Amino acid sequence: MFYRENGQYKTTYGADQQMLPILQDRIFMAVLLLFAFIGVPLLASDYLLLSILVPFLILALAATGLNLLVGYCGQISVGHAAFMAVGAYSAYNIVLRVPQLNFLVVLVLAGLIAAAVGMLFGIPSLRIKGLYLAVATLAAQFFMDWTFARVKWFTNYASSGSVSTATIDLFGWRVDTPARKYLFLLAVVTVFTLMAKNLVRGHLGRAWMAMRDMDVAAEVIGIRPVYAKLTAFAVSSFYVGVAGALWGFVHLGSWEPLAFDINLSFTLLFMIIIGGMGSILGSFFGALFIVALPILLNQVPAMLGLPLATATKSHLEVMIFGSLIIFFLIAEPNGLARLWAIGKEKLRLWPFPH
Repeated sequence: MFYRENGQYKTTYGADQQMLPILQDRIFMAVLLLFAFIGVPLLASDYLLLSILVPFLILALAATGLNLLVGYCGQISVGHAAFMAVGAYSAYNIVLRVPQLNFLVVLVLAGLIAAAVGMLFGIPSLRIKGLYLAVATLAAQFFMDWTFARVKWFTNYASSGSVSTATIDLFGWRVDTPARKYLFLLAVVTVFTLMAKNLVRGHLGRAWMAMRDMDVAAEVIGIRPVYAKLTAFAVSSFYVGVAGALWGFVHLGSWEPLAFDINLSFTLLFMIIIGGMGSILGSFFGALFIVALPILLNQVPAMLGLPLATATKSHLEVMIFGSLIIFFLIAEPNGLARLWAIGKEKLRLWPFPH
């Protein structure tokens, strides 16, 4: 049996199911990662690293987690910032009370706590779906906002309600400069992205997609809805919890409960709608768009001699987000990731190997 994709024949099923089955994609990703790890830290300014690349990487990780739940398993959530908050406050309290733990262990523990909370709030998905499930996840957002604002133990009884973090120390390597923060985040996001890619290609990911496409038929062929849905909530919340810990420790440094409010939940949802639901790459496209748009609205009009007021920029940002969401839902539900795939197929930039 021969498999053909973009002019390249594959003689085995394993070759066809590789993480990157197209040779050009493998070359492109290798070059991109090499440049990201070596070229970017040498060439990028501190502003680019701290204001664009650091939040982009963390939001891409959070969007990947949400995409596993919404895009791959079809379970709607509009309260995932609550699980980011769980990860952030869990990491803060673990570091505060067990300071000898390595931060990588702290990240894993914070993610596991967020996964447990996510599974708890994912239990309603066993009985309800669609709009009703969205409302249930929205309840998680409000409950966590109230908990972290009112239960002072989580903030170490700080009178202001805000918390501050210490500098991350990994085996004597202090993550205290913009370049080091970027490299640390890039390494973490790369590992988690590979894990997510393998998950969705494996048995668990196929069970999620079967539940998304037709849950009744999936149950008939032997997929357990309880297992599929709760694992989707657990893995998604784990990713988002790790992203929340990184958001607090690496990007913010100090925060209050409003840092993880419902606006952040909607922002994550916008990312996967614009970037592409059911696509790991789409999570990165969506995060890049969300991070870059405010900067473009701030810089481009001024470069054209049309300075805009701050309120006008804020209104334009909301209008553009809304317009793009409507556009992608109608014209291209698979988002920027699908447009990228179509562009690659049409341009044919590289000659195919013989």
